[in-house]
Amino acid sequence: MNRQLLALTITVAVSSLLFATPTAAQPRPAEEKAEHAQILKEPALESATDHSAIISWTTNTGGSVVHYGIVHYGTDPQNLSQTAKSPNRWNKNLPYMTYRVRVDGLKPGTAYYYTVDAMLGKGSRAGLKSPVQQFTTRQHP
Repeated sequence: MNRQLLALTITVAVSSLLFATPTAAQPRPAEEKAEHAQILKEPALESATDHSAIISWTTNTGGSVVHYGIVHYGTDPQNLSQTAKSPNRWNKNLPYMTYRVRVDGLKPGTAYYYTVDAMLGKGSRAGLKSPVQQFTTRQHP
């Protein structure tokens, strides 16, 4: 009789784990926090050479361990059709995320325009709305 009771108890316990439904009290997955993403420190040129640039900015997004910083850029502020993307690791001890994206293959002495966004590890966009910024690459010496 004890074995039957033990088997029934185990069956009930396993079933409750396998078929449990989430409740409203459970925290939302970190990926869902993207809808409230805000830029805390505006995008800025960190450095530039004649063929590359590094753009950085800070957001309030957290969540997955890996995020991707995205820079949309081009030589026409109305046509930012080129994209550079870089993975960034989030430190879960910090309430913010600083992105750094390297943009390669640029022409020397050329003005470029850009905006930024972020993509969370599972592919959802953060939906950041940054103003169009501008930088100029260095001329060859």
